[in-house]
Amino acid sequence: MRRTLALGLSGLLTVVALAGCAGVPRPPAESAAASPTVDAPASDLDALVEDELVGLEREYDATIGVMAVDTATGESVSYGDDRRFGFASTIKAFAAAAFLQSVPSPDRDELVRWTAEEAAAAGHAPVTSQHVEDGLTYAQLAEAAVRFSDNAALNLVLDRIGGPAALDDALAGLGDTTTEVVNDEPTLNAIEPGSTEDTTTAAAFTASLARILDGFTLSATDTALLIDWMSDNRTGDALIRAGTPAGWTVADKSGGAGPIRNDIAVVTPPGGDPILITVLTSRNDPDAAFDDALVARTASIVLNGLDRST
Repeated sequence: MRRTLALGLSGLLTVVALAGCAGVPRPPAESAAASPTVDAPASDLDALVEDELVGLEREYDATIGVMAVDTATGESVSYGDDRRFGFASTIKAFAAAAFLQSVPSPDRDELVRWTAEEAAAAGHAPVTSQHVEDGLTYAQLAEAAVRFSDNAALNLVLDRIGGPAALDDALAGLGDTTTEVVNDEPTLNAIEPGSTEDTTTAAAFTASLARILDGFTLSATDTALLIDWMSDNRTGDALIRAGTPAGWTVADKSGGAGPIRNDIAVVTPPGGDPILITVLTSRNDPDAAFDDALVARTASIVLNGLDRST
Protein backbone atom coordinates (compact mmCIF):
# COMPACT_ATOMS: atom_id res chain seq x y z
CA MET A 1 0.00 0.00 0.00
CA ARG A 2 1.33 3.43 -0.89
CA ARG A 3 -0.19 6.81 -0.16
CA THR A 4 1.35 9.58 -2.18
CA LEU A 5 0.82 13.22 -2.98
CA ALA A 6 0.91 13.68 -6.74
CA LEU A 7 2.33 16.97 -7.96
CA GLY A 8 0.68 19.09 -10.61
CA LEU A 9 -2.82 17.63 -10.38
CA SER A 10 -4.56 20.41 -8.44
CA GLY A 11 -7.37 21.88 -10.47
CA LEU A 12 -6.79 19.22 -13.11
CA LEU A 13 -10.20 18.85 -14.67
CA THR A 14 -12.13 21.89 -15.81
CA VAL A 15 -14.68 20.09 -17.90
CA VAL A 16 -17.11 22.27 -19.82
CA ALA A 17 -20.76 21.40 -20.30
CA LEU A 18 -21.04 18.24 -22.34
CA ALA A 19 -20.75 18.90 -26.05
CA GLY A 20 -23.48 17.73 -28.34
CA CYS A 21 -22.66 15.24 -31.06
CA ALA A 22 -24.24 13.20 -33.81
CA GLY A 23 -24.36 9.99 -31.84
CA VAL A 24 -24.15 6.48 -33.20
CA PRO A 25 -27.38 4.49 -33.39
CA ARG A 26 -27.54 2.65 -30.07
CA PRO A 27 -28.37 -1.05 -29.76
CA PRO A 28 -29.79 -2.45 -26.51
CA ALA A 29 -27.41 -2.73 -23.56
CA GLU A 30 -25.27 -5.87 -23.42
CA SER A 31 -26.90 -9.08 -21.34
CA ALA A 32 2.92 6.07 -18.58
CA ALA A 33 5.09 6.89 -16.44
CA ALA A 34 3.44 7.95 -13.22
CA SER A 35 3.18 11.60 -12.28
CA PRO A 36 5.96 12.77 -9.96
CA THR A 37 5.12 11.84 -6.39
CA VAL A 38 6.20 12.63 -2.87
CA ASP A 39 5.94 9.87 -0.30
CA ALA A 40 3.64 10.63 2.59
CA PRO A 41 3.69 8.88 5.97
CA ALA A 42 1.82 5.62 6.22
CA SER A 43 -1.17 5.59 8.55
CA ASP A 44 -3.48 3.13 10.21
CA LEU A 45 -5.90 3.88 7.37
CA ASP A 46 -3.29 2.84 4.80
CA ALA A 47 -2.81 -0.45 6.60
CA LEU A 48 -6.57 -1.01 6.76
CA VAL A 49 -6.99 -0.40 3.00
CA GLU A 50 -4.03 -2.64 2.21
CA ASP A 51 -5.39 -5.41 4.42
CA GLU A 52 -8.76 -5.22 2.68
CA LEU A 53 -7.20 -5.41 -0.79
CA VAL A 54 -4.92 -8.28 0.19
CA GLY A 55 -8.04 -10.00 1.49
CA LEU A 56 -9.76 -9.50 -1.86
CA GLU A 57 -6.78 -10.97 -3.69
CA ARG A 58 -6.98 -14.05 -1.50
CA GLU A 59 -10.77 -14.33 -1.80
CA TYR A 60 -10.74 -14.13 -5.59
CA ASP A 61 -7.30 -15.74 -6.12
CA ALA A 62 -6.42 -12.65 -8.08
CA THR A 63 -3.90 -9.84 -8.47
CA ILE A 64 -4.95 -6.18 -8.15
CA GLY A 65 -3.38 -2.94 -9.32
CA VAL A 66 -5.21 0.26 -8.38
CA MET A 67 -4.63 3.97 -8.12
CA ALA A 68 -7.07 6.75 -7.21
CA VAL A 69 -6.15 10.45 -7.31
CA ASP A 70 -8.14 13.36 -5.91
CA THR A 71 -7.73 16.10 -8.52
CA ALA A 72 -8.46 18.87 -6.01
CA THR A 73 -5.78 17.97 -3.47
CA GLY A 74 -3.45 15.74 -5.48
CA GLU A 75 -3.67 13.06 -2.81
CA SER A 76 -3.64 9.50 -4.09
CA VAL A 77 -4.14 6.01 -2.74
CA SER A 78 -2.56 3.11 -4.58
CA TYR A 79 -1.86 -0.59 -4.25
CA GLY A 80 0.09 -2.69 -6.72
CA ASP A 81 0.14 0.34 -9.01
CA ASP A 82 3.41 -0.72 -10.68
CA ARG A 83 2.16 -4.24 -11.56
CA ARG A 84 1.57 -4.96 -15.24
CA PHE A 85 -1.80 -6.12 -16.56
CA GLY A 86 -3.26 -6.57 -20.00
CA PHE A 87 -5.24 -3.41 -20.63
CA ALA A 88 -7.92 -5.06 -22.80
CA SER A 89 -10.63 -2.64 -23.96
CA THR A 90 -9.74 0.17 -21.57
CA ILE A 91 -7.29 1.24 -24.29
CA LYS A 92 -10.26 2.39 -26.36
CA ALA A 93 -10.59 5.57 -24.30
CA PHE A 94 -7.01 6.50 -25.16
CA ALA A 95 -7.50 5.59 -28.82
CA ALA A 96 -10.50 7.91 -28.92
CA ALA A 97 -8.45 10.66 -27.29
CA ALA A 98 -5.66 10.21 -29.85
CA PHE A 99 -8.26 10.35 -32.61
CA LEU A 100 -9.73 13.59 -31.26
CA GLN A 101 -6.25 15.05 -30.85
CA SER A 102 -4.97 14.16 -34.33
CA VAL A 103 -7.97 14.26 -36.66
CA PRO A 104 -9.44 17.69 -37.51
CA SER A 105 -13.17 18.11 -36.91
CA PRO A 106 -14.20 18.20 -40.61
CA ASP A 107 -12.37 14.95 -41.34
CA ARG A 108 -14.18 13.13 -38.53
CA ASP A 109 -17.37 13.11 -40.61
CA GLU A 110 -15.85 10.98 -43.36
CA LEU A 111 -18.04 7.94 -43.97
CA VAL A 112 -16.34 4.58 -43.39
CA ARG A 113 -17.41 1.16 -44.64
CA TRP A 114 -16.29 -2.36 -43.76
CA THR A 115 -17.36 -5.92 -44.40
CA ALA A 116 -19.38 -8.27 -42.25
CA GLU A 117 -16.32 -10.52 -42.15
CA GLU A 118 -14.18 -7.71 -40.72
CA ALA A 119 -16.73 -7.00 -38.00
CA ALA A 120 -17.01 -10.68 -37.10
CA ALA A 121 -13.25 -11.19 -37.03
CA ALA A 122 -12.83 -8.39 -34.50
CA GLY A 123 -15.07 -10.16 -31.98
CA HIS A 124 -17.41 -7.94 -29.97
CA ALA A 125 -19.03 -5.68 -32.57
CA PRO A 126 -22.55 -4.68 -31.44
CA VAL A 127 -22.61 -1.45 -33.47
CA THR A 128 -20.47 -2.13 -36.54
CA SER A 129 -22.19 -5.46 -37.21
CA GLN A 130 -25.47 -3.56 -37.58
CA HIS A 131 -24.08 -0.95 -39.99
CA VAL A 132 -22.26 -2.97 -42.64
CA GLU A 133 -24.60 -1.68 -45.35
CA ASP A 134 -24.69 2.02 -44.47
CA GLY A 135 -21.39 2.55 -42.63
CA LEU A 136 -20.61 5.14 -39.96
CA THR A 137 -18.45 8.23 -39.71
CA TYR A 138 -15.11 8.12 -37.95
CA ALA A 139 -16.61 10.17 -35.11
CA GLN A 140 -19.41 7.63 -34.70
CA LEU A 141 -16.88 4.80 -34.74
CA ALA A 142 -14.82 6.45 -32.00
CA GLU A 143 -17.98 6.84 -29.94
CA ALA A 144 -18.96 3.20 -30.56
CA ALA A 145 -15.50 2.04 -29.46
CA VAL A 146 -15.82 3.87 -26.14
CA ARG A 147 -19.54 3.66 -25.38
CA PHE A 148 -20.18 0.10 -26.57
CA SER A 149 -16.61 -1.27 -26.58
CA ASP A 150 -17.01 -2.20 -30.24
CA ASN A 151 -13.83 -3.97 -31.36
CA ALA A 152 -14.20 -3.40 -35.10
CA ALA A 153 -14.81 0.29 -34.41
CA LEU A 154 -11.54 0.46 -32.50
CA ASN A 155 -9.66 -1.19 -35.36
CA LEU A 156 -11.06 1.30 -37.87
CA VAL A 157 -10.18 4.24 -35.62
CA LEU A 158 -6.68 2.84 -35.16
CA ASP A 159 -6.32 2.55 -38.94
CA ARG A 160 -7.27 6.21 -39.26
CA ILE A 161 -4.65 7.45 -36.80
CA GLY A 162 -1.83 5.19 -38.05
CA GLY A 163 -2.32 1.87 -36.26
CA PRO A 164 -1.37 0.59 -32.79
CA ALA A 165 2.14 2.04 -33.14
CA ALA A 166 0.70 5.52 -33.59
CA LEU A 167 -1.36 5.15 -30.41
CA ASP A 168 1.73 3.93 -28.57
CA ASP A 169 3.59 7.02 -29.83
CA ALA A 170 0.72 9.27 -28.74
CA LEU A 171 0.87 7.87 -25.22
CA ALA A 172 4.64 8.26 -25.16
CA GLY A 173 4.11 11.86 -26.19
CA LEU A 174 2.04 12.30 -23.05
CA GLY A 175 4.91 10.89 -20.98
CA ASP A 176 3.60 7.33 -20.77
CA THR A 177 6.51 5.08 -21.72
CA THR A 178 5.09 2.22 -19.62
CA THR A 179 2.01 1.30 -21.63
CA GLU A 180 2.86 -0.79 -24.71
CA VAL A 181 0.32 -0.82 -27.52
CA VAL A 182 1.28 -3.44 -30.08
CA ASN A 183 -1.85 -5.12 -31.47
CA ASP A 184 -5.42 -4.34 -32.44
CA GLU A 185 -8.56 -6.35 -31.65
CA PRO A 186 -8.90 -9.11 -30.81
CA THR A 187 -5.17 -9.98 -30.56
CA LEU A 188 -4.48 -7.33 -27.92
CA ASN A 189 -6.37 -9.47 -25.40
CA ALA A 190 -3.94 -12.40 -25.65
CA ILE A 191 -1.18 -11.65 -23.14
CA GLU A 192 1.74 -14.05 -23.22
CA PRO A 193 3.32 -14.81 -19.81
CA GLY A 194 6.21 -12.47 -19.19
CA SER A 195 5.39 -10.24 -22.17
CA THR A 196 4.86 -6.50 -21.79
CA GLU A 197 2.97 -6.20 -25.09
CA ASP A 198 -0.51 -4.70 -24.72
CA THR A 199 -0.01 -4.14 -21.00
CA THR A 200 0.04 -1.18 -18.64
CA THR A 201 0.08 -0.34 -14.93
CA ALA A 202 -2.44 1.46 -12.77
CA ALA A 203 0.06 4.28 -12.21
CA ALA A 204 0.70 4.74 -15.93
CA PHE A 205 -2.97 4.67 -16.93
CA THR A 206 -4.01 7.06 -14.17
CA ALA A 207 -1.30 9.53 -15.21
CA SER A 208 -2.29 9.21 -18.87
CA LEU A 209 -5.96 9.68 -18.02
CA ALA A 210 -5.02 12.84 -16.15
CA ARG A 211 -3.13 14.13 -19.15
CA ILE A 212 -5.81 13.52 -21.78
CA LEU A 213 -8.31 15.34 -19.55
CA ASP A 214 -6.04 18.18 -18.44
CA GLY A 215 -7.68 20.78 -20.67
CA PHE A 216 -4.51 21.22 -22.74
CA THR A 217 -4.05 17.89 -24.55
CA LEU A 218 -7.52 18.15 -26.07
CA SER A 219 -9.63 21.23 -26.70
CA ALA A 220 -12.35 21.99 -24.18
CA THR A 221 -14.96 20.76 -26.64
CA ASP A 222 -13.14 17.50 -27.33
CA THR A 223 -12.48 16.93 -23.64
CA ALA A 224 -16.19 17.28 -22.98
CA LEU A 225 -16.98 14.99 -25.91
CA LEU A 226 -14.71 12.23 -24.59
CA ILE A 227 -16.25 12.55 -21.12
CA ASP A 228 -19.69 12.37 -22.74
CA TRP A 229 -18.81 9.10 -24.48
CA MET A 230 -17.42 7.66 -21.24
CA SER A 231 -20.41 8.88 -19.20
CA ASP A 232 -22.80 6.49 -20.92
CA ASN A 233 -20.49 3.51 -21.17
CA ARG A 234 -22.82 0.52 -21.60
CA THR A 235 -20.30 -2.06 -20.37
CA GLY A 236 -19.30 -0.59 -17.00
CA ASP A 237 -22.35 -0.60 -14.75
CA ALA A 238 -21.12 -3.52 -12.63
CA LEU A 239 -17.58 -2.16 -12.22
CA ILE A 240 -16.36 1.13 -10.67
CA ARG A 241 -19.86 2.58 -10.97
CA ALA A 242 -21.15 -0.23 -8.75
CA GLY A 243 -18.46 0.55 -6.16
CA THR A 244 -19.26 4.24 -5.74
CA PRO A 245 -21.70 5.78 -3.25
CA ALA A 246 -25.18 6.75 -4.41
CA GLY A 247 -25.29 10.11 -6.11
CA TRP A 248 -21.73 10.04 -7.46
CA THR A 249 -21.27 10.34 -11.21
CA VAL A 250 -18.95 8.02 -13.12
CA ALA A 251 -17.47 8.33 -16.62
CA ASP A 252 -15.54 5.16 -17.36
CA LYS A 253 -14.12 2.72 -19.88
CA SER A 254 -14.18 -0.94 -19.06
CA GLY A 255 -12.12 -3.83 -20.39
CA GLY A 256 -12.07 -7.57 -19.94
CA ALA A 257 -10.77 -10.77 -21.49
CA GLY A 258 -10.31 -14.20 -19.94
CA PRO A 259 -9.09 -13.65 -16.36
CA ILE A 260 -8.57 -9.88 -16.90
CA ARG A 261 -11.15 -7.30 -15.77
CA ASN A 262 -10.35 -3.58 -15.70
CA ASP A 263 -11.99 -0.19 -15.49
CA ILE A 264 -10.71 3.39 -15.67
CA ALA A 265 -12.91 6.27 -14.59
CA VAL A 266 -13.49 9.87 -13.66
CA VAL A 267 -15.58 9.71 -10.49
CA THR A 268 -17.21 12.86 -9.12
CA PRO A 269 -18.92 13.12 -5.71
CA PRO A 270 -21.85 15.54 -5.35
CA GLY A 271 -20.45 19.06 -5.07
CA GLY A 272 -16.90 17.73 -5.14
CA ASP A 273 -13.95 17.58 -7.51
CA PRO A 274 -13.26 14.65 -9.81
CA ILE A 275 -11.29 11.61 -8.69
CA LEU A 276 -9.35 9.66 -11.29
CA ILE A 277 -9.21 5.93 -10.69
CA THR A 278 -7.73 2.92 -12.48
CA VAL A 279 -8.58 -0.61 -11.34
CA LEU A 280 -6.72 -3.45 -13.06
CA THR A 281 -7.35 -7.06 -12.00
CA SER A 282 -6.49 -10.54 -13.16
CA ARG A 283 -7.43 -13.93 -11.73
CA ASN A 284 -4.29 -15.94 -11.05
CA ASP A 285 -5.66 -19.01 -12.82
CA PRO A 286 -5.34 -18.17 -16.56
CA ASP A 287 -8.40 -20.34 -17.26
CA ALA A 288 -10.59 -18.56 -14.70
CA ALA A 289 -13.24 -16.10 -15.80
CA PHE A 290 -12.97 -12.50 -14.66
CA ASP A 291 -15.27 -11.21 -11.93
CA ASP A 292 -16.95 -7.79 -12.07
CA ALA A 293 -17.44 -7.75 -8.30
CA LEU A 294 -13.68 -7.77 -7.75
CA VAL A 295 -13.37 -4.46 -9.61
CA ALA A 296 -16.38 -2.92 -7.86
CA ARG A 297 -15.18 -3.93 -4.40
CA THR A 298 -11.64 -2.72 -5.11
CA ALA A 299 -12.98 0.66 -6.20
CA SER A 300 -15.18 0.91 -3.11
CA ILE A 301 -12.30 0.17 -0.75
CA VAL A 302 -9.93 2.67 -2.36
CA LEU A 303 -12.50 5.45 -2.80
CA ASN A 304 -13.64 5.06 0.80
CA GLY A 305 -10.02 5.18 1.93
CA LEU A 306 -9.37 8.31 -0.09
CA ASP A 307 -12.55 9.94 1.20
CA ARG A 308 -11.71 9.22 4.87
CA SER A 309 -8.22 10.63 4.45
CA THR A 310 -9.38 14.11 3.40
